[in-house]
Amino acid sequence: MNTILFSSVSKLFYVSIFCFFISTSVQGQEKFNSNQKATFTVAGNCDMCKKRIEKAAFSVKGVKNAVWNVQTQKLALTFNEKKCSEIEVHKAIAKIGHDTEKIRTDDATYESLHHCCTYERLPVPKN
Repeated sequence: MNTILFSSVSKLFYVSIFCFFISTSVQGQEKFNSNQKATFTVAGNCDMCKKRIEKAAFSVKGVKNAVWNVQTQKLALTFNEKKCSEIEVHKAIAKIGHDTEKIRTDDATYESLHHCCTYERLPVPKN
């Protein structure tokens, strides 16, 4: 009788330990949003800028939607946080010649833009 009771208690103990480790490992995992939304300023002037900015945003793996508004100069972005980050999109856009609120493009790239695309530069972002 004692052997059966001891065996049952042992099994219960091991199952409890197993459940504890499973629950703590699940809690430790970061949760990523597959449809993270962000809106930020991207400097530009025209429809050529719009096409270039949106193309640069879509070049980042994980970007699901990117729409830049010429009037407001805001980029509405939807992306998968497991595949990319918002800052990666800022970098891709700055690389093609457009300042964002977080990253300013280099002068040579800015100056290589078509004359109608030269916009009023955004201030240098504070880190």
